Amino acid sequence: MSVLATPHEAQAGAAGGKARALAQLQSVHRIPAWIALKPGACPPTADPDDLYVPEAVWAEVAAALPTLGTPLYAVRSSALDEDGAEHSFAGQLASYLNVPPTEVRARIADVWRSGLSGHSLAYRRERGLAPATPPGVIVQAMVPADQAGVAFSADPVTGERDVTVISAVPGLGEALVSGELTGATYHVQGERVTGTDALLRREDVMAVARLARTCEAHFGAPQDIEWALHAGELYLLQSRPITTLRAFEPRTWWDNSNIVESYSGVTTPLTFSFARRAYANVYRRFVRLLGVPDADIRAHARVFDGMIGLVGGRVYYNLTHWYVALALLPGFRVNRRFMETMMGVAEGMPADLHVQSTRGRAQDALYLARTVGGLLGAYRRLPRMREEFLARLNRVLAPADPPLHQRTLGGLAAHYRELESELLDRWDAPLVNDFFAMIFYGVLKTLCVKWLDDPHGTRQNDLITATGQMVSAEPARLIADLARLTPPELRPTLEVGTPEQIQVAVRTVPALRAAADAYLARFGDRTLDELKLESTTLTDDETPLWRSVASLARHGEPAHGAETKRDHAEADALARLSPLRRAVFRWVLREARARVRDRENLRLERTRAFGRARTLLRAAGQHLADAGVLDRADDVFYLDVEDVLGFAEGTGSTRDLGGLARVRRAEFERHALAPAPPRRFATRGAVGLSPTEVAASARPPAEGPVRAGLGCSPGVLRGPVRVVRDPRTANIHEPTILVAERTDPGWILILPMARALIVERGSLLSHSAIVARELGIPAVVAVDDLMDWLQDGDEVELDGASGTVRLLRRANEEG
Repeated sequence: MSVLATPHEAQAGAAGGKARALAQLQSVHRIPAWIALKPGACPPTADPDDLYVPEAVWAEVAAALPTLGTPLYAVRSSALDEDGAEHSFAGQLASYLNVPPTEVRARIADVWRSGLSGHSLAYRRERGLAPATPPGVIVQAMVPADQAGVAFSADPVTGERDVTVISAVPGLGEALVSGELTGATYHVQGERVTGTDALLRREDVMAVARLARTCEAHFGAPQDIEWALHAGELYLLQSRPITTLRAFEPRTWWDNSNIVESYSGVTTPLTFSFARRAYANVYRRFVRLLGVPDADIRAHARVFDGMIGLVGGRVYYNLTHWYVALALLPGFRVNRRFMETMMGVAEGMPADLHVQSTRGRAQDALYLARTVGGLLGAYRRLPRMREEFLARLNRVLAPADPPLHQRTLGGLAAHYRELESELLDRWDAPLVNDFFAMIFYGVLKTLCVKWLDDPHGTRQNDLITATGQMVSAEPARLIADLARLTPPELRPTLEVGTPEQIQVAVRTVPALRAAADAYLARFGDRTLDELKLESTTLTDDETPLWRSVASLARHGEPAHGAETKRDHAEADALARLSPLRRAVFRWVLREARARVRDRENLRLERTRAFGRARTLLRAAGQHLADAGVLDRADDVFYLDVEDVLGFAEGTGSTRDLGGLARVRRAEFERHALAPAPPRRFATRGAVGLSPTEVAASARPPAEGPVRAGLGCSPGVLRGPVRVVRDPRTANIHEPTILVAERTDPGWILILPMARALIVERGSLLSHSAIVARELGIPAVVAVDDLMDWLQDGDEVELDGASGTVRLLRRANEEG
């Protein structure tokens, strides 16, 4: 096998980055003749000083040298990752000019050694690159340049994309690159040329500028080129991306505050594609309901299509797009606070994210009137909107006839389109209700502060505790019913038995089995990570349910007195108000309770819709596996929704779904092993090429025994904590203070055993806060670095009103 790369091999990158660029530009402009040694031509060695060019390798190179047509050569490095968009390796690897034929062999070995030098190894370490290997080597005909230099197709100092910057010196360009000479500098913008002297004629400057822009157009990115002029002919010596321009590209900000409750950890392509489309359609419809004109919505299509993103396999809010969408509404400075509350974004808008309305005062006033009208209309229609939504949902989610697993792939695709058009594209009632839940909760909080002299701003939590009719708390009641139906002799099997042993045991008590079936019919899709289509539900595996039942049967349900707390708080509040204020307060309180209650209840309907989509798409995966298209049915989770539908409907871009799933599965397995990106970070330019930038937190790191979060359910409690990372594997043997990074509806299986709840993530309207209030247990959310701070058995005191958590004693300390 030849050690010299063919043109096709060079274009494919077999001889490194520099050779790849030259091969791709061969047809674009005049390039001095060259040959390239593949990196594999270098013999293996433990000591770079022992490197040499083997006879067989040198024989092939020596035979090719005469074809280059010059008596002198340039010998340059061409590492596999050199001259890329991320790393240029400028100055790290050796290059030699004016090399006679007798010295080419030695210079090749020198280039190999430079790839293994100490500074090259340090460069790779600092940038997290793969371990060093000897680079490829280019041997190129030497151009006896009259003038030479470098050119940037965009200004590397200001970032201006329409300015070409040229630097030139007499003779070879090496004196410029090494810094030996400063050279003449020219800036070209359109036909305008400014320069420091007359080293180059105007036509030569324009020719070099055109060449730089041609290289940029060819590669689709700004380029840094080296060039040479000889006898009036312009030569291109090399071209590589300008790696410093990213600093001038705009930032995109990402935050996973509240969304981590729904999409924690690595999320598969199927779930993300489903969720991204849902977010886009829902928020388009929402701003339309608030009076934003269709023309504005269409003009911001990219914004709505990118409300969430997938970075490192994890779902994040695209904060930049959220704030741009919010600026479509009038009164941006005010309404942005409401949105931040709804999202649970604690840090607010990043300082360098400059988003503002483009409307003048008069136009903004007109928009405000339209929005207020839209809000009042939506509020008036909300009861009917909710009824119509539930009727539509119940019709679409009625038991499938024929059952989904009996339908053809085309039939499944048709049902998905119905689900999409009737529900996912018409999610009006839940979103409008969420908006008014946020408004009435905020107004209630304001009234408590101003009219009831609430120093902590948390008294509203006492008032909306245990509102009743909240479906999120119903599983806890039903699990307690199952615990009462469980005979003592079944408890050991439910606590430690296998799924098969549990099924056999439960069937011996018909009433218990019937009650469990009723629970699963209603809440079988309500599981950990219930909005992730790849999640295992209780319908798939009942074991987590029976573990919870066993714990409750053995220890009993803690008594919380939630209703008593609520009644006392309400009576005290009303007694302190005048008749007029009392009437206003009662109305706001009634609406806050109703909207927060419906917010949680409509979340169950969302769970049902996602559950139907999960069942449908799993059935599609089984069809594709049975047909040999996928290796196995669960490979469907590594496809986009449109991949599946396109295959069924004839609109897909590939029929090799199995190959696509294999590639993506491998990628997402790597995501699962990699550290998660931070809670909030920024990227510059193309997200896939950009490293994350983490802004310095405005809040200093917490120190000492007291941490502050958001008090969201009143009560003061002292006791040991139980840190739970996965409720499916948590065996809780007695009521305790639960500590978690975040919760979702799947945590209801262990919340009946909670005396109190402390959560690292979340907001006042997050699921954990609402359910804690409904169960009447003290709760604090948004406690920074909680999971690193507390350990199993640590004794704490939490105040669910003030939001403070005090560490009293470490588990390993004597009392």
